[in-house]
Amino acid sequence: MIPAFRIAIGFVVLAAVTLVLLPAQLVGLRFDLKIRRRLPRLWHRVACRVLGLKVRVHGTLEQSRPLLIAANHASWKDIMVLGSVADVVYIAKSEVRDWPVFGILARLQATIFVVREQRQKTGDQVDEIARRLTDGEIVVLFPEGTTSDGNRLLEIKTSLFGAAASAVPHAPDGVVHIQPVSIAYTGLHGMAMGRYHRPLAAWPGDIALLPHLLGIAREGAVDVDVDFGERVDYSRASNRKQVSRAVEARIRAMLGARLRGR
Repeated sequence: MIPAFRIAIGFVVLAAVTLVLLPAQLVGLRFDLKIRRRLPRLWHRVACRVLGLKVRVHGTLEQSRPLLIAANHASWKDIMVLGSVADVVYIAKSEVRDWPVFGILARLQATIFVVREQRQKTGDQVDEIARRLTDGEIVVLFPEGTTSDGNRLLEIKTSLFGAAASAVPHAPDGVVHIQPVSIAYTGLHGMAMGRYHRPLAAWPGDIALLPHLLGIAREGAVDVDVDFGERVDYSRASNRKQVSRAVEARIRAMLGARLRGR
């Protein structure tokens, strides 16, 4: 009874915060004001608190721009976790646009939607990402292209770094900075989570969203560690595969160390 009451109160609070922030966010989106980049961070902080996500940050966000963040992807919660510690915008598959609730929230955060199957739209989509990067927005890319079980990093898709290459000619110094970031779900009620229980936090995609969301809210105490790694620079002379391998190695090292409790 108590968990159900806590969940209900939490979602009422989140709904109230959403209604308060919504008018300002809509105005920010309509006139492309910088406030539309900042308000989502406040919303994500409240959402993390409601869901019981305790976020610990290690390292610092790169200050150079243009900046593309490349992070591992274990769950829809990654969006709230990263969004609570930095003013970022996400790249998401076009299907997310039509998801109940989450699709609306994604549009309100000015998410960049990409259609993977239609190659004729690839150029326009890459140009949109490049424009947002050179405009000073921090764009988050999940280069695995899907969600994992939270215990490992899947193989990175090098093609997804095309956005960085397209932004290079428009960058002031001819360089796009890519910062590797790892997101690790490490604890449950103050205890180490371990490989067996980590699927409680991860969302591989074959689990219904609503039951998983309620399950996380019911637990009410999940520790999440976010590690900001050393940046990798992408210039005209860079090789996409070499850059992606360097980014992958750094994410894998940070994630592995954090999951092992180091």
